[in-house]
Amino acid sequence: MSDARQLAYLAALGVDVYVRRTAADAALSPPALAPTAEAPEVSPMPGAGIEAGLEWEPLRALVSGCTRCSLHQTRTQTVFGVGNPHARWMFIGEAPGADEDRQGEPFVGRAGQLLTSMLQAVGFKREDVYIANVLKCRPPGNRDPKPEEALQCRGYLERQIELVSPALVVAVGRIAAQNLLATDTALARLRGKVHALGARRWPLVVMYHPAYLLRSPGEKRKAWQDLLFARQTFRRLEAGEQVLP
Repeated sequence: MSDARQLAYLAALGVDVYVRRTAADAALSPPALAPTAEAPEVSPMPGAGIEAGLEWEPLRALVSGCTRCSLHQTRTQTVFGVGNPHARWMFIGEAPGADEDRQGEPFVGRAGQLLTSMLQAVGFKREDVYIANVLKCRPPGNRDPKPEEALQCRGYLERQIELVSPALVVAVGRIAAQNLLATDTALARLRGKVHALGARRWPLVVMYHPAYLLRSPGEKRKAWQDLLFARQTFRRLEAGEQVLP
């Protein structure tokens, strides 16, 4: 991405940038995306249910007809996930909202548009990454997911992570981070660290949710810091470095 375009995206995010031209500028160029490869053989996570071992289309069909919790009674449709099925980055939010419930795709409302701009600011197109949610159905009134609802959807999400096999998982917002990491630790204490997700120890970092940034524009700089940390972590992973303790 050109410097001018990146600066334009950062300006849209409300982040002031002061550019100093040095030889190190080249080091800030967006990471090269690995070419799409044939889908590898993927083993299911321990404890997974009927979704274990399913490939993409059977898994999507299973989610589409899911009645495991009461949310199926109020949804318009399930919201499965979208993006590159072999992405190096996987973003996971908490649950669909009204726009997502209508369109069947995660992060398509105002928060989704901001997330797309944030991705572009670090050199990614939306279709370069994979985006999913902890829940596949919208909770009524956009309330927080209940623990039992997240538990019923957990196997679906775990299988999606297995199929994508990302280098890096990004938890979008407090609720997603706390659900994925099974913790009640505040988001501020989870930021800026690399966490291990699940038995496979997928590297995971957290970031502010775009919806929160729309309500609190003054926090956009922190969100930019989160993305820079994610990009730095990704580059370390691609270089073969150990990022987990």
